[in-house]
Amino acid sequence: MSVLKEHISIPKKVSSKDDLDFHYLRELGIAYIEQLGGQLWTDYNSHDPGITILEMLSYAITDLGMRLDLPITDILASNDPSKDINSQFFKASEVLPTSPITEIDYRKLFIDIKGVKNCWLAKHEKTVYANCKDAKLSYDPNAFNTIPQGQKKSFELNGLYDLYVDYEDLEPEEIEEIEGQIRSKYHQNRNLCEDLIDIHPVDKYPVKVCADIEVEAGADEEMVHALVLNALDKYFSPSVNFYSIKQMMDKGYGSLEIFDGPTLEHGFIDNKELSEANLRSEIRLSDIMQLIMDVPGVKLIKEITMGNCGEVDEGNEWVMCLKPFEKPLLCSKSVFNYKKGLLPLSINKAQVSKYLEELEAQEEASIIAASQDKDIEIPKGTYLKTDYYTTIQNDFPQTYGIGKYGLPDRATVARKSQAKQLKAYLLFFDQILGSYFKHLGQVSQLLSVNRNLTKTFFAQAIDDIKDLDEIVNNYPMNDDELLTNELFEELDNNFQRRNEILDHLLSRFAERFSEYTFIMKLLYGTATDEMVLRSKEDFLKEYKVVSTNRGKAFNLHPENPDELWDTSNVSGFQKRVARLLGVKNYNRRHLSRSFVDLYSLTNSQGNKVYRWRIRNADNTIVLSGTEEYYDTYLANREMYFAILQVIQTSPYKIEAAFQENITVPLVVDNIQVHQSNSGKYSYDIINPAIGDKNHPDWIVAKRYSYYGSQETVKNSILDLITFLKEVFTEEGMFLVEHILLRPDIKDNNAAENTFLPICDEGCTDCEPLDPYSYRVSIVLPGYTMRFSNTDFRNYMEKVIKEELPAHVLAKICWVGYREGEVDDPADNELLQFEDAYKDYLEAKTSLDQEQPEPELIKLIEALMGLNNVYPVGRLFDCEDENEELGGKVILGKTNLGSL
Repeated sequence: MSVLKEHISIPKKVSSKDDLDFHYLRELGIAYIEQLGGQLWTDYNSHDPGITILEMLSYAITDLGMRLDLPITDILASNDPSKDINSQFFKASEVLPTSPITEIDYRKLFIDIKGVKNCWLAKHEKTVYANCKDAKLSYDPNAFNTIPQGQKKSFELNGLYDLYVDYEDLEPEEIEEIEGQIRSKYHQNRNLCEDLIDIHPVDKYPVKVCADIEVEAGADEEMVHALVLNALDKYFSPSVNFYSIKQMMDKGYGSLEIFDGPTLEHGFIDNKELSEANLRSEIRLSDIMQLIMDVPGVKLIKEITMGNCGEVDEGNEWVMCLKPFEKPLLCSKSVFNYKKGLLPLSINKAQVSKYLEELEAQEEASIIAASQDKDIEIPKGTYLKTDYYTTIQNDFPQTYGIGKYGLPDRATVARKSQAKQLKAYLLFFDQILGSYFKHLGQVSQLLSVNRNLTKTFFAQAIDDIKDLDEIVNNYPMNDDELLTNELFEELDNNFQRRNEILDHLLSRFAERFSEYTFIMKLLYGTATDEMVLRSKEDFLKEYKVVSTNRGKAFNLHPENPDELWDTSNVSGFQKRVARLLGVKNYNRRHLSRSFVDLYSLTNSQGNKVYRWRIRNADNTIVLSGTEEYYDTYLANREMYFAILQVIQTSPYKIEAAFQENITVPLVVDNIQVHQSNSGKYSYDIINPAIGDKNHPDWIVAKRYSYYGSQETVKNSILDLITFLKEVFTEEGMFLVEHILLRPDIKDNNAAENTFLPICDEGCTDCEPLDPYSYRVSIVLPGYTMRFSNTDFRNYMEKVIKEELPAHVLAKICWVGYREGEVDDPADNELLQFEDAYKDYLEAKTSLDQEQPEPELIKLIEALMGLNNVYPVGRLFDCEDENEELGGKVILGKTNLGSL
């Protein structure tokens, strides 16, 4: 028989509130005393000094419990504006919206532009014809008429759109300016693998309406006429309203619904209203009659007709049908007559215009009001100094002589000594309690997404104990940081503890780094916690970007063309993947131009060998290899091993070692400091796994610079550690959207070599046949430490496939060499691709829809010429027992090295 398991949930409140109950704490303390010393101490009356101490401690704990029970807004409040709640956490308007994804989203985005009344997206129809026999493509439907029917196929390009816009009453030059704003805003918010082709104004269909209307006796006929015209305009051309966040909440929407979609300048748009605000396919006279009757002051419609404006036979129409993307327009031939009873009314057109302007001003005022209330107000707490602590010794009865007044001068030496002993004894409790209060005061910073703290244990000096210097020597009264280091430095495994705190914050966004941590452990060993911590901090710090823009493409037409290269103008997908995988720099740049020089030279035997060196951002050589290798694989392996040794070196141990004059040679973690005959200092990177310092492999890299003092060599070591941890990187990513590489769609005679190639095997064996729609190529440098690791590659490919939109198909290429690593630059596929891609982007952005054919052809050739570079597996002589067996040989995923 199966047993139904009880549902397990995490309770929202876990506090028992016992820390607020003084009497409970007192009784619990006495119970502990009975358990520990019941045979020696049986008198637990209130006058007993031990009970008094217990009561003072219980009181202090209730104070701490009261502060813990404060509203969370008060606990997180700060007297420093840079550390208040607004700067600690993301606002709803920062992380809940997304870049436009759906048609509704894009309509909102464009309606937010002043002058756009409404708009609609439509698929741009473009057919591509395929010659399966010769593996060719063309826009020309007659291009392959001589090919057998079975060898000719076609497909529609997907992801291309046209926009139909209903403008306000504007001049042609104003419409042209708004079209530019629409294109600019689209490219700033473009989806991956999509593009906007044409922008069309909706066609106008003039309609004539003639009506005799009777109004109420007390009605203002000019206002009635203004309201009738306004109602007909909204019926013919539906407009969309903007709302404030309060108005949206009053409609019953929650925050997730309100902030769904892009952030707008003028407020929020109701999705339901927008979905219903479509162009009409027909106009019904009955609808017009109902609209007029709903106008305040209208009594009845005596007669009404509707017809095409300008027709010779102006017969009455009950229903008029419209074409797609066509809107009706009340023409000048329309006539509206008003009466009060039998008395005809003369309408003052100037007054009607004034009323229409007032109605328009009211709508404008509502939009302005909506634009000023667009965020959920974050509750403001009161800063209550939750970390403030005062010694419990001042709360003891005066007779104890340990308070701020002390003992009288006539007290004996023995009595004063007893008081000092009690003060020293209580100082341990004071310090523990003071540290608890200090931790409470740091909660806001511990939970902040900003990288403000490097510690997770805190202490504060108890500075209001009388004559403390007679009890404790060298107590850091004014230096809480020093006190923290002295008390908790050995306890504070801050990397592990901060990782746990960040895991908590990440879980609130349904994000996790567990698999990433496991993979990094295989690569970085003891440095993993710190490396993963930095990845998590960077991810959370940029979460409003990597979350909101995860499906957004880069801006192909920025205002400044310089924003296309050496810039962060890349897709949101690339930024998100970079932060999920700890890639420091996601900018589009020449990845082949690295901090690393892997150069060749001829040795004394006349053989070509390789060596490496690393330069910093100032182009100064900061680390060099010590060996010469016959292939680049071994040189790369040694270099990354040396980098790993530097990363695993503790800066704290370096600082501690140099606090006093050092004796050389000095070994700290993986760095050896030595001194030359001239008295100058330098250092090497060592392999601590080799115990023999005379072994040729003990030193793996050198800093070929000399320093005149211990302080300068220490700073050089610390700078190198910081550079390799935080700045040095060879990693990056290129994402090429194939839809952007299409030949100019306006040119049906586009050249054959401007199309992406299809398979030579024929259309049947080459699916999907379409090389453009929702296809991307992802180009990665295959030679870096992590990217050359098979396990990390597999994990990265998994993350890429999970993070790409489900309809986008990616081809992932691990390619290339550093610049200068191969003799002929033409053989460096990565460098050739980078140059071609840069030239194409710079040429493309200066055009509107046309393709720069020479640059496009060059890019296609470079893209199609990329070949995967696999990790190297080496074959050894099995009879040589001294050879190291390294590098698994995996079929289809490994290059074979030489014997």
